[in-house]
Amino acid sequence: MTPQSSRHMPAEMHVEGVLAPDIRDCVAACLDCYQTCLTTAMHHCLEAGGEHTEPTHFRLMMACAEICRSAAHFMLLGSDDHARLCAECARICTACADDCERLGGMTACVDACRRCAEHCRTMAQ
Repeated sequence: MTPQSSRHMPAEMHVEGVLAPDIRDCVAACLDCYQTCLTTAMHHCLEAGGEHTEPTHFRLMMACAEICRSAAHFMLLGSDDHARLCAECARICTACADDCERLGGMTACVDACRRCAEHCRTMAQ
């Protein structure tokens, strides 16, 4: 990041040219959740079939993956809108974790979603 571009990043996000630790941790949790939800949906859910591929569940997993990717992107951009996006990410991640837990067999997805939701709730405050 150049000194000129850093002045456009909100102060709470910028710490001597790098992301603040809480932002960095949230980005990592979001990207992990994105990867885990997408991989679980494309492999576990498609192979399991049944309830795992019902449109409501499958769309929720895809929405979760996408909002996580977008939230990470907004934080990396230094967007002032990251807090609102993180609040929505936390809501969707919680719904996805609950639904994956209900269906069973997706512990990694449930854990990634809950971790991401926790980090995003912190960012949204």
